[in-house]
Amino acid sequence: MTHKILVAEDEMIVAFDLIETVEEAGFEVDGPHAGVSSAMLAYQKEKPALAIFDIQLQDGNALELARTMMEEDVPVVFYTGSRDVMEVAEQFPNSYALAKPCPPSAMLSTISEALEFRSAQA
Repeated sequence: MTHKILVAEDEMIVAFDLIETVEEAGFEVDGPHAGVSSAMLAYQKEKPALAIFDIQLQDGNALELARTMMEEDVPVVFYTGSRDVMEVAEQFPNSYALAKPCPPSAMLSTISEALEFRSAQA
């Protein structure tokens, strides 16, 4: 079974680079979603196996949507250049956080770790 990963990122160059990395690793991608509203609609339509969020999107802050997903057992990876990764980790201890830019290998190992942890909890 292929895991679907929701990608919410409003910087299109970053978004397409991230999508390429994730797809090349064999995952299906839903996105890129440049705004919270678009990501929320996609989430309501189909719950992803994991979500990757930039915190600040075109139409607002993605933290509440990320919180909702985590409450519904969807692992979240924050991929941010606007906030300190340690600050995000403190605010969302059950999430994963990576600073932009990060090597594709770091993103993929974080995705794998999050999905493995989710499987172990199920």
